[in-house]
Amino acid sequence: MQFSPPFLLYLGDASKPLAIKTSRGIADWRPELCLGEYAHPDCSITLGLEKFSPKEAKSKGAKTFVVGLANSGGTISENWIDHIVEAIEQGLDIACGLHEKLVDIPRVHDAAKTHGCQLFDLRHQALNIPIGNGKKRSGKRILTVGTDCSVGKMYSSLSIEREMKKQGFDVSFKATGQSGLLLANNGICIDAVVADFIAGAVELISPDADENHWDIIEGQGSLFNPSFAGVSTGLLHGAQADYLVLCHEAGREDIKDVPGYKVPDLANCIEQNLVIARLTNPKVKLAGISLNCRVVGEKQGRELIKQLEKQFNLPCFDPMLTGSENFVSSLEKTSHE
Repeated sequence: MQFSPPFLLYLGDASKPLAIKTSRGIADWRPELCLGEYAHPDCSITLGLEKFSPKEAKSKGAKTFVVGLANSGGTISENWIDHIVEAIEQGLDIACGLHEKLVDIPRVHDAAKTHGCQLFDLRHQALNIPIGNGKKRSGKRILTVGTDCSVGKMYSSLSIEREMKKQGFDVSFKATGQSGLLLANNGICIDAVVADFIAGAVELISPDADENHWDIIEGQGSLFNPSFAGVSTGLLHGAQADYLVLCHEAGREDIKDVPGYKVPDLANCIEQNLVIARLTNPKVKLAGISLNCRVVGEKQGRELIKQLEKQFNLPCFDPMLTGSENFVSSLEKTSHE
């Protein structure tokens, strides 16, 4: 799917930070792609970008209107449709990563046809995906895994990719979610793949490579989230990772949106991920821990990072607070052990 920047990021009527994680990810990691933001009058949060209407954005060179929201059902709210159509009428293409398709909404489909605009439903790519085969692939791979969903697996992957490039590694970020696809313009939305083909989809986006090439594969869900454990399992098998990075949000006690389920003990979570990953790579190791300190703040976050480094004898980092330099610097040593 070849959608073009600059982007106008649409925040809809969001009232919680996690609702705009798609837009925030683009703004944080690919700011050069972003022209500005646009929102429903009821939206109470902002990315801090310049605010433009679709008409203003088009006049300044915007090419794609990104529906930069995420919700549990993956639906397109009725409140957003007027703004999506408004953008189409100004000649902007539309990119959306939700489960509901833009092309299935008559007003949106008809407007795009009338104005000659393209609709990019990122989760619904027409690909011939094979089943996984587990065959050993050349190259090196890191997979981010989590204690829960929405704990920072994409941010961790992108931070590692950026730092590895800075340190001279041959490295690629492999997107597996809607936000990642908007950042990388390649990959597959794994949660839209039929279950039997999840491992094969990961093998497809991370094929054989040069022995010194690294793929950083974006993780999804968690083995300990009853809603999304299946996609996490498929990723662990298909990635055939040499190294895992465990992602966790400091201060989170309960599994997101699933009452009665607690966030797992880190040591138990690490072991369970390694057990499943060993099916396709018996030599897989945990290489580090990424700690999302958004909730606890910088002071407590830095203390917790030090504690985890001591407890597990591994580098620990927060992609936004500390960056991943310490982790990447440890890779050369780890890869020869």
